[in-house]
Amino acid sequence: MKTQIEKYVDAVKHWPHEGQHILAHQQDDMIVVYQAYNNDIANYAVANQHFGGTNYSYNRMSWIKPNFLWMMYRCGWATKENQERVLAIWITKTDFEDILQQAVFSSFNSKQYESHDEWKAELEAKEVRLQWDPDHDPYGNKQTRRAIQIGMKGAMLENFGKHQVKLIEDITEFVKQQSTNVNANSIDKLSVPVETIYKPADEGLQKRIGIG
Repeated sequence: MKTQIEKYVDAVKHWPHEGQHILAHQQDDMIVVYQAYNNDIANYAVANQHFGGTNYSYNRMSWIKPNFLWMMYRCGWATKENQERVLAIWITKTDFEDILQQAVFSSFNSKQYESHDEWKAELEAKEVRLQWDPDHDPYGNKQTRRAIQIGMKGAMLENFGKHQVKLIEDITEFVKQQSTNVNANSIDKLSVPVETIYKPADEGLQKRIGIG
C-alpha cells in the first residue's frame, strides 16, 4: 500500500481537537481523497485508473473526503451497501486547490455570503459543493473538530474522474483489518493513514472556504 500509516493513538496527539481543518494524507505534491463504491465500480476504477464503466454515472453529484475516519464513518468501515470497497484517490495539490476554488457551500453561510441571492447565484453557476461536518472517532462518535467533504458534478466531476486522478488505490483490505481492531476495542492496535493539516497556498481561498 502506497499510503503511509501510523498508530491511531499517535495520530490523535498531533491532530487539532477543534476548528475546521483539511486533514489529509499528503506526499510531496500529492494529496489523497477517499470514496467508497460497490464492487463493479471499484473494479473498473482500479483496473483502468479512472472512473467510468457501465455502472458509474457522471450525471450525479459525487463526494470526496480527504479525512479517513470521516470516510469510515460514512461507509461503516466498508460494510454499508454499495460502499463495500474503499478507494484512496491520489490527485495533485494544484488540482485539489482548483476544485476548492470552484466550491460553493451547500447551505447558506452568512460568514461567506452577504445575501441568500449571492449564495444562490453561485450555487447555480458552479459545479462544486462544500460542507464542513463533525469529524468522527473510530467508533463513529462526533468530534468537536470539523472535516471537509466536497461534492462535484457535471464537467468538474468528469475532469476529476477522467483526468485529475493520478492513482486509484484499493485500500479495502486495510480497512477491514483495522475494523477488526475497532470491533475488538483494541484501539492501541488501530492504524490509520498519516494525516496532516493541508492549507491552500491562497490565503483568500482559506478564508473563503472557512478553514480555521
